[in-house]
Amino acid sequence: MSPRGVAIPDVRQQLFDAAERVLLSKGPSGLTGRAITTEAGCATGLLYNHFADLDTFLAALFLDRAGRASAGMARLPGLAGSGDVVGNLMDAIETLLAGNLLALAGLAMARPSILSHLGDALADGTLEMDASERAFTAYLRAEQEHGRVHADADAESLALALVGAAHQLLLTRGPQSPDLRDRMRRTASALISAVTPRQ
Repeated sequence: MSPRGVAIPDVRQQLFDAAERVLLSKGPSGLTGRAITTEAGCATGLLYNHFADLDTFLAALFLDRAGRASAGMARLPGLAGSGDVVGNLMDAIETLLAGNLLALAGLAMARPSILSHLGDALADGTLEMDASERAFTAYLRAEQEHGRVHADADAESLALALVGAAHQLLLTRGPQSPDLRDRMRRTASALISAVTPRQ
């Protein structure tokens, strides 16, 4: 319910969206229950009507966004052999950036207490912390089969470098940086050009 007693549709998603905005504008230290509900425009206690505590809420947010990003990343290997290799990689990276998953991963590292709430999801495979790295690896291996990436290229290391670069750029430049995507494209291009067969 809102402060005026009007039901809020899909309150979980409204709170999740508000928490993302607070995270992006104030960083992990600014994520308080009051900041989130104020951003959502709802009563302060609403968050705790749906979640036991803030860490439980943040873990649920992480799982929600990770699920969305994983669905987007899962399509990447199927693109092998079509389009542009760097373009395909950047579309997948955009999935991570648009879903703020990298920022949320940083939040999980800044608040280790969240990880204890993710235990079941980690144990049963619902949450795979290396999902994006594995998707990049699968895609690059598929491109090796198409001959668009050298057969002897280390796909796993290239995938790790892509994910690591995205994390580093996000942490040092911030998600709203105007040059974040350009710098990431340059990085991906440099990595891929080194393992692309010359025509």
